[in-house]
Amino acid sequence: MSIKYLKKAIQSAESGQDQVHVTVQAMLDRLEREGDEGARAFSRDLDKWDGDIVVSQEAIENAKKRVPQRLQDDIRFAQDNIRRFAQAQKETISDCALEIVPGLWTGQRQIPVQSAGCYVPGGRYSHIASAMMTITTAQVAGVSHITACSPPGHGVGISPATLFTMDLCGAHRILNLGGVQGVAAMAFGLFGVPKADIIVGPGNQYVAEAKRILFGRVGIDMVAGPTDSLLIADETADPQLVAWDLVGQAEHGYNSPVWLVTTDVGLAQAVMSQIPQCIAQLPDLNAKNAAAAWRDYAEVILCDTREEMAEVADRYAPEHLHVQAADLDWWLARLRSYGSLFLGEETTVAFGDKASGPNHVLPTSGSARYTGGLSVHKFMKTVTWQRASKEGAKPVAQATARISRYEGMAGHARSAEIRLNKFFPDERFEFDPSR
Repeated sequence: MSIKYLKKAIQSAESGQDQVHVTVQAMLDRLEREGDEGARAFSRDLDKWDGDIVVSQEAIENAKKRVPQRLQDDIRFAQDNIRRFAQAQKETISDCALEIVPGLWTGQRQIPVQSAGCYVPGGRYSHIASAMMTITTAQVAGVSHITACSPPGHGVGISPATLFTMDLCGAHRILNLGGVQGVAAMAFGLFGVPKADIIVGPGNQYVAEAKRILFGRVGIDMVAGPTDSLLIADETADPQLVAWDLVGQAEHGYNSPVWLVTTDVGLAQAVMSQIPQCIAQLPDLNAKNAAAAWRDYAEVILCDTREEMAEVADRYAPEHLHVQAADLDWWLARLRSYGSLFLGEETTVAFGDKASGPNHVLPTSGSARYTGGLSVHKFMKTVTWQRASKEGAKPVAQATARISRYEGMAGHARSAEIRLNKFFPDERFEFDPSR
């Protein structure tokens, strides 16, 4: 492969993780010991919130009145797209049954988890889209109880638009809690909510580490790092669109990598010259994040061929992969490792982040090599069953007994042999695997 870095990252997403682990583990230990009061204490100290933790129906109704009608309509539009996409996903999974040998029936069932916890980030930005992505998908999957939490802010708790969205999407209980204490409340069943079977949703490095530590006790969607995006562009791409698409993703945070992979050095140079101009047009906080991400984490990679570009993309396995190049069908068939794929200049990662339908909770830090993003599948368990007639059990029991004897698992062998002796008392069976 002949590639050249026109810009190379000087930081990695893993920087500083050791101290984060120590901090989060200590918080979780205290939260498990102290329960509700520990969570209240962290909320007072970290979020300066001393109000109600459990959001009342009255508070939800008051929040609705503060959300402009046009924004409500936009949220409903986006939520309907997300709901319909999730429903289409659900239709791709089904129960099945098979008579695997005569008289032995096997099958599978799809069963939703009983309780889900949905974390909705707050902090720098009000992530109403994350409420739609997580709660809606759990609701479509058929989860019995959905708890949602988000950091309280501005002295009023969860922002009105986020609260409106949580209620619209079907949250059964909403908590004014963020960070590690929010994750712990859902995992440990604080404030009267059922203990979550699975916790989903994006968050900062502390939220991600809390989910990592708790995994096993509860299910999680994935261990997410900073959001990342890779854009493939050839000579047909528009440098201005490419520049803004990169900046739009870099504004997520100071450590959000963006990568440009191209075969056109002229395009690369044009994009690199426009990036600072785009950043300068952002509000101060957004500009600060985007500038740091571009300076420390961004890369621009020059390749000779489109196959080389595809190989680079597969190796990076980005969360978001945007192709602005000719022959989009070739790219759709060729690319293998990504969280979500955006084809052509007519779409953009921002569409997927907010309103187009496919879920925006996606694998980061290269984990798209082995997993996809949040979907109805994450909230459902594929479980199997079997039943048999006596005749159907006969060949399976014989094979089980001999395999078990060979393995040295006598108890397994006996549980098969006694059935043969009971069901077929007049027959003799050979259980020695060496004969």
